[in-house]
Amino acid sequence: MTARMAKRAQQIAPFHVMRILQQARELEAQGRSIIHMEIGEPDFASPATVIRAGKQALDEKRTHYTAANGLPELRDAIANQYSEQVMIDAQRIIVTPGASGALQLVMATLLDPADGIMMADPGYPCNRHIASLFNADVQAVAVNQETDYQLSAELVERNWRDNTRVVLIASPSNPTGTLISPDQLSEIYQLVQGKGAHLIVDEIYHGLVYNQQVPSALSYGDQLFVINSFSKFYGMTGWRVGWLVVPDQYIEVANRLAQNMFLAAPTISQYAALAALDTKTRPELLRRRDIFHQRRDILLPLIEQTGFKVRTRPGGAFYIYADCSAISDDSMKLCDTLLHDAGVAITPGEDFGSNNSRVYVRFSYANTIENLQEGMRRIQLATRNAN
Repeated sequence: MTARMAKRAQQIAPFHVMRILQQARELEAQGRSIIHMEIGEPDFASPATVIRAGKQALDEKRTHYTAANGLPELRDAIANQYSEQVMIDAQRIIVTPGASGALQLVMATLLDPADGIMMADPGYPCNRHIASLFNADVQAVAVNQETDYQLSAELVERNWRDNTRVVLIASPSNPTGTLISPDQLSEIYQLVQGKGAHLIVDEIYHGLVYNQQVPSALSYGDQLFVINSFSKFYGMTGWRVGWLVVPDQYIEVANRLAQNMFLAAPTISQYAALAALDTKTRPELLRRRDIFHQRRDILLPLIEQTGFKVRTRPGGAFYIYADCSAISDDSMKLCDTLLHDAGVAITPGEDFGSNNSRVYVRFSYANTIENLQEGMRRIQLATRNAN
């Protein structure tokens, strides 16, 4: 029988980093040594306090559904995390199955078919793909080092269309690790408000910012949507728990949609997330952030010495987005070659949009310093031999 797939499903592009990861795992199974610099996942296990809390929840048989918006005590704890910057009513917080669940929920809340959603290119691919699943008009705006690969108020104004209903900003950004400036974020918020539209800010890497304190977007006003997650800073990728903060007037509809879209985030994960927010866990999280910071400072010059160009210094997350045009004009081919010939996995720029992406690659420094140094040694040797 011929498979008949929905047009929206056929329009979703492959997630190249996952293909590369799969191939890397297959090579490892054959006995090859592979250095992983492709996947956007902390290499640390979840903190011990988190693991103990998850085990305790299992031992106490806390395995039933929670309310769709999450455990009340977890929502209170999340709200408390913002209290040094801004007071947030815990009722505005919906706990979700990861940041992806939050993204789906907010788009279901705000987007009708053919509504426009503006976002930066390059950017996290699932943002545009999830928007496409809601039949939205993805309005990708090319950004570069002049705005630190972020949208600016001037770019938002210049690219605004009659159907634009939502602007999405990620800070720090994947794949660039760059941050939007507080002044620009505030200006964009005011601009979007003035047009009667909505601003979504993805803050899932907000805990992984180096050398500066950055306020949450929630400190600029109460009429925006903020996405966050326990995956990156808290090291809980596999637990699948995140959250969405909504304005007061969207609490009811967001809860109603959550009930129907995913019932509730995993219960055990929510109890574990409570431990992630405990003050006892904080020192370990800060120690890990310092390690990521150190890795960035070591990897960045190695990348540049190998022939790549880094147009702007990443201020957070664990990625470096690099121009590979001096080495190759086809990043997809380059990534395949480095994987099979050098045993190093990195991500092609095509995963992140169409803005000059064929000559960009993304490096992840979610690996040990020794492995990062060895990976760059292998890349340098492979590219030198190729030339």
